[in-house]
Amino acid sequence: MTDGNQTFLTMFADRERIADYASGPRRYTPGIDAVHRMTAILLAERAPADAHVLVLGAGGGLELTALAQAQPGWRFTGVDPAGPMLELARAAMGADAGRATFVEGYIDAADAGPFDAATCLLTLHFLERDERVRTLRELRRRLKPGAPIVVAHSSFPQDEPDRTRWLDRYAAFAIASGADPAQVEQARAAVAASLTLLSPEEDAACLREAGFQRVELFYAAFTWRGWVALA
Repeated sequence: MTDGNQTFLTMFADRERIADYASGPRRYTPGIDAVHRMTAILLAERAPADAHVLVLGAGGGLELTALAQAQPGWRFTGVDPAGPMLELARAAMGADAGRATFVEGYIDAADAGPFDAATCLLTLHFLERDERVRTLRELRRRLKPGAPIVVAHSSFPQDEPDRTRWLDRYAAFAIASGADPAQVEQARAAVAASLTLLSPEEDAACLREAGFQRVELFYAAFTWRGWVALA
């Protein structure tokens, strides 16, 4: 993990800075609520009514809450390296938090399963390519054969001038969604300088390299992409 990526993770451990976390994804990620609905639909194609779902990057609880509401019989293991973000997740889930186990750490902290399904949303762009593939391999190892996984994160062309044009669009969307322009410019600069960004083609290749099959793109919105695949 690069120093820049570690800076992002340190930010998520700051309770004051994450107090309004829930508004962030909706301002910066087009259609994030629809992504959560689509995720529930895609997982339910193969996951049983009583599925145990592994949620990597569960802090904040947005996808945990959406999945719990969509599937009242599912239970969850939510993993995140930032304890304060897991606290937000527990609070966001309300009464449904009793259906979840919260684990502070990275993928290696998750139990061996096997799980019926997995998600990793708005998370993998914090990892360098080698660690991204390793994390995906560890996710696959914890899944039952044929179990579905949904991943979505920042992924867009990385050759110039395309990279700069898409980052400009990322910023413009956030401003149009009500984010403070000065904060948006800081976020754009941080994303450009600190995150390990890959093209959509390379991201799909990472999933295949980790051993996932039937990798399918289901979501594309400005600088964001999402895939469903099978273990």
